[in-house]
Order: sequence, then structure tokens, then C-alpha cells
Amino acid sequence: MRMTLLTFAVAALVASGPVFAQQSQPAPATNTPREGSINDRRPDQQQRIANGVQSGQLTTGETKNLESREANINREIHADRSADGGKLTTQERHHIQHQENNVSRSIYTDKHNAAQARFGKGEIGQRRENQQDRIANGIRSGAMSPAEAARSEGHEQQINRQIASDHHADGGRLSAQQQRQINRRQNGASRQIYRQNHNHRRAPK
Repeated sequence: MRMTLLTFAVAALVASGPVFAQQSQPAPATNTPREGSINDRRPDQQQRIANGVQSGQLTTGETKNLESREANINREIHADRSADGGKLTTQERHHIQHQENNVSRSIYTDKHNAAQARFGKGEIGQRRENQQDRIANGIRSGAMSPAEAARSEGHEQQINRQIASDHHADGGRLSAQQQRQINRRQNGASRQIYRQNHNHRRAPK
């Protein structure tokens, strides 16, 4: 009799295990953006842009253009929400989604066209690549907002144009003076990237 009661108690304990486990599981997070919503799409777009910057599929000019458009969308969302008590109307949501669709297509097109980031060799080429990696990391982590990324890439684009112009004028080479000038400009761009990655501004989610 005692053995039967013991066996029954063990069986009841085993049977109640899954129920207890289900009850002890944490409740799903309620602040996770709904898939496909505006708050879900914005970080997704930034991840795709960051991946393109890191891989070299997006040039500085392409990234500048994409992030400028994302920054404009973010400003529009902020203005619409401020005017409507923190919410977006159905019409506003449709309009924002339409704009995000256009940016999404542009991201795909820019990443699959013939334009690729070319950094070159030597110290200057390595610095150009490093700067792009730092910008990509800032975009990916959200430490760099789209507006900040657009400014940084605009700065890098100007440096790239100077390098191309100097190369063209001097038979494909840079003089020591030109290299020093470009390094000074890259130093300024580097400080800007650092500030943007460490200030209080974050990419909206």
C-alpha cells in the first residue's frame, strides 16, 4: 500500500511538471513592434543600409541619399505624431508605408547595381574603408541616426571626390602634400563619426 501511494505521488509530480513550466514562462514582450509596422520597418531598413555600407555594395553617395530620405521620413512621422497626440492616422500610415516601400526598392537597386565602394590601397585606402566600417556599425547599432549618417557620408563623399580629382591631375598618384591634406580631412571626418556615435541622438524606433 505504501509503495502504491509513493508511485502515485511521483506520477502526479511528473504530470504537473509541464503545467508548472508553462506557468513559469515569462510573458511575451508587449513593446516589440508588430512585424511590418512602421516601427518595425525603420530599424530593418537601417540594418539593410548598414550591411550595404559594410560590404561596399553601397557607395558614400548612395548611402547619403538613402539616409537623407530616411531622415525626411522620420521628421514627417515626428511631425504627424506631434499633431495627432502621439498617433498616426490611417492615411498617414499608408503614406509613410508608401515612402518606405520606395526607399526599400532603392536600397535593393543600389546594392545590386554596378556602383561599388572602391577604397584603394595604402594608408588612405585603409582609412577610407575603416571610416565606412565605423559608419556601418553606428547605423546598425542605432547610435548614428539617419540624418547623422547622411552627414558623415556626405563628408566622406567630398573626400573621395578630392582623391579622384588629385589622382586624375597627377597621373594616378598622390603627392606627399596631397596625402597630408587628405589625412587632415579624414581626421576631421573621424572626429565627426566619433561624436555622432557617442552623443545623445539615436535612430528612432
